[in-house]
Amino acid sequence: GREAADRLGVIAKHLSSQTAVEGGKDGRFQYTLDEYCVGVLTPEQRRFYEENGYVVVPKLIPEAHLATYHERFVDLCEGRVETPPFMTIMRDVSTTALKLKGEHAVTKIQDYIEDQVLFPYCKNPDLLRYVKCFTGPNVLATHTMLINKPPGVGSTSRHPLHQDLLYFPFRPVDRIVCSWTAMERVHRDNGCLVVLPGTHKGSLLAHGYPDWKEGVNKAYFGVTNLREEDYAKRVHLEMQPGDTVFFHPLLVHGSGENRTKGYRKAISCHFSTADCEFLNVEGTLQEELAKEIGEMFSRKMGYRLPPSEYYLLWRFKSRCVAGDWPTDPQRA
Repeated sequence: GREAADRLGVIAKHLSSQTAVEGGKDGRFQYTLDEYCVGVLTPEQRRFYEENGYVVVPKLIPEAHLATYHERFVDLCEGRVETPPFMTIMRDVSTTALKLKGEHAVTKIQDYIEDQVLFPYCKNPDLLRYVKCFTGPNVLATHTMLINKPPGVGSTSRHPLHQDLLYFPFRPVDRIVCSWTAMERVHRDNGCLVVLPGTHKGSLLAHGYPDWKEGVNKAYFGVTNLREEDYAKRVHLEMQPGDTVFFHPLLVHGSGENRTKGYRKAISCHFSTADCEFLNVEGTLQEELAKEIGEMFSRKMGYRLPPSEYYLLWRFKSRCVAGDWPTDPQRA
């Protein structure tokens, strides 16, 4: 009996050391949660995310849903339906000069939290199964966008390489994830996402407006100190309709110009654990952007929002989509 017990101990030790090789450096995954990955993310997908900071799940959102989102987007662009509270309809800097209208003029719908057609994307049970692998059971939808790259806009439709964490006054960073779903075929010619794999392992970098002679859209900040060798490592994420990429908020990414005669649309949401902490960004790398967004908010809402209160905006526009959020300001 003693000999058998010793042998079992040796086998157990061997198996645990094998697990250590297969997981992260110390056998644990830093960016995904064991309990919620079972039957959802495979060990290979978890390792890929651990190393690269993103993972693509094919055909996650049905095309029928995408058609519904597209129809709603066009209705909003054409003014056929009333714009819900808090929503911002954004236009490219070049569209005014080009005198474009409707779907051709709008590059982004932001904060669709009160839209009864678009917000169900954030509550999709199949999507949330994956989201919980990164956030855990209590989930906030913190930032919602439907992004459009119309044809004929030019190089201003690019989004400079950036880290999403720059915009977010909440932590912990590893319990935040973006889901970005292609609404039509996305490829290099129409401005697919570009990522720098592995950059999620670093820290928040300095950002600013890129020096683009054609102009740059408001609040489209980019990393300021990327080197040529950094650009050489970029990967283009070509995707089919319904494919969804999940990526870490420190992953450096951007997108190119739409050079085709068609549109390029995606719907996305950033999710966070509801157990997150909201922070004052005053005196940090995020302060400059917080000032700019605060000014935009002031013009729209007539209320001054200093960087010290920037986090209040994010608390207010976050919505609990799974589990519980005990400090939900909507309960007050």
